[in-house]
Amino acid sequence: MDVKRIMVVGAGTMGSGIAQVAAQAGFKVILRDVDEKLTSRGLEIIRGSLDRFLKKGSITEAQKEETLSNVRTSTALADAKDCDLVIEAVTENLELKLGLFRELDGICSNGVIFCSNTSSLPVTQMALATSRPERFAGMHFFNPVPMMKLVEVVRGPLTSDSTVQLVRDVALRMGKEPVDAKDTPGFIFNRLIVPYLNEAVWAVYEGVGSPADIDKAMKLGGNMPIGPLALLDLIGLDVQLHVSEIFHHEFGDPKFAPCPLLRQMVRAGQHGKKSGKGFFNYA
Repeated sequence: MDVKRIMVVGAGTMGSGIAQVAAQAGFKVILRDVDEKLTSRGLEIIRGSLDRFLKKGSITEAQKEETLSNVRTSTALADAKDCDLVIEAVTENLELKLGLFRELDGICSNGVIFCSNTSSLPVTQMALATSRPERFAGMHFFNPVPMMKLVEVVRGPLTSDSTVQLVRDVALRMGKEPVDAKDTPGFIFNRLIVPYLNEAVWAVYEGVGSPADIDKAMKLGGNMPIGPLALLDLIGLDVQLHVSEIFHHEFGDPKFAPCPLLRQMVRAGQHGKKSGKGFFNYA
């Protein structure tokens, strides 16, 4: 199957990033969201990202314009019927995603491949909401999508070899480095990073060190490009709490239980960089 047309459902940070790298790779892209305000904002995110690449000399003005010409926006999910691949990048809410894929299943022909950009939810459960579980896979990009090379290609027990290969090929065409992952909570990266970040919160909670010193220790001692607490502020403490709770529920293992300090900070609205305050101040 030759993928030419892709719909990205969800025009937020992740969806717009996926749409951008797909358009840069020469795919015709439909960026879809529920209203024109959201799709317009998504297009502006893409334009701003391309302008930054242009300023750095990474792309030319002609390449920028060609990328933008490959993207059109839509509020109609029915436009997916003309696509070869649909990549879902909506809010990390299982019921929302299940409803979306049921609707898409009724719109798209049997040959269309479905992918979810979920970072923590069960790919198999989403696949079983459709009539095509063998043509369903996880395609987990990382933020910021235009910069991060990794894509986790997540295989459920019913995902076919041909689907996995197609998704890998699409990721490679986008300039990404795919890795194969089993459909378990968190896949590879988050399975390892979430307990690490949670342990850093415990270290603050127990007074092992200040946030600045904990981050400094991991950067200098572990050769990390960013400390765990600064990374949490960047990701969002609310996101970390949500994923930790999913892991704790799925695995039943106390090592995934969120630190009480994490809950307290989220309740206080201290979500990190996006709220102006987390373990560090950004006001």
